[in-house]
Amino acid sequence: MFAVPAARTAQTANITLEFPVDVRLMLAVHARGPGDPAFRVDEAGAVWRTSLTPDGPATIRVEPASASRVTADAWGPGAAWLLAALPAALGAEDDVSGFDPASHPVLRDTVRRHPGLRVGRSGRLMEALIPAILEQKVVSIEAHRAWRTLLRQHGVPAPGPAPRGMRVIPPPGKWRAIPSWDWHRAGVEGVRAQTIIRAATVAGRLERLLAEAPGEASRKLRTISGIGPWTAAETLQRAAGDPDAVSVGDYNLPRAVGWALAGRREADDAVMLELLEPYRGHRYRVTRLVELGGPRAPRRGPRMAVRDYRAF
Repeated sequence: MFAVPAARTAQTANITLEFPVDVRLMLAVHARGPGDPAFRVDEAGAVWRTSLTPDGPATIRVEPASASRVTADAWGPGAAWLLAALPAALGAEDDVSGFDPASHPVLRDTVRRHPGLRVGRSGRLMEALIPAILEQKVVSIEAHRAWRTLLRQHGVPAPGPAPRGMRVIPPPGKWRAIPSWDWHRAGVEGVRAQTIIRAATVAGRLERLLAEAPGEASRKLRTISGIGPWTAAETLQRAAGDPDAVSVGDYNLPRAVGWALAGRREADDAVMLELLEPYRGHRYRVTRLVELGGPRAPRRGPRMAVRDYRAF
């Protein structure tokens, strides 16, 4: 287990990007519901995040300084790593060439309203993978509750003067050692728990996938039993900054894309992929824009139910 230093001295960076940046919008993709122990927004509008970097746990606070400049403070053994990774997390490595939002009014208008939207890259695969596994086949409120419960019980206290209750994701060995009753108390059944344990067993190999082409990284990630196309896409969107990773198998996304891009009340994955094909190379970028600014499809039929079979 990592020891968190008591020192509260921060390392600081001032970062200027070549485009306007919306810090909260860019980093919000890493938030897993209200009360996420690894993510906070303070009264000044600054974003606090924790991370288990290759150098150890760290906390970062990122605050807008101007339209294209941010200031950041970081604490903990991984502070320097997290500061160095921040430009990529804000979209500095995102290549928007070949994407034409003017081709559709929804995309054009959403880009106009959110000029700071890019696809960011965190560089930490397990931090994106584990919550994605928790979100498999359940409603968000259930997955977010499990994430909060597990981090509060097994996470490392956040270094530095972080807001009360913040935690750093446990290292792989700790995930492998979580007893069955703690998974059950968090509302995580055996299938998802075992998928996380299998991933944690090969965590070092999985982190190295971020050096590979996104398609190959997705293929290798999906060789782990319990990880399918949806989970791989959700992971690589955040960890690798893959602008083309489509969340095939999502409960709501096909309908949102179908309605926003074609006015279709009902759409499945096949329809969604057909509508996204003209934007190949940027299909995740398009779905992100649809989720941010697309018209909402009329609701029809029952919603997914929230399950609660935690043991108390």
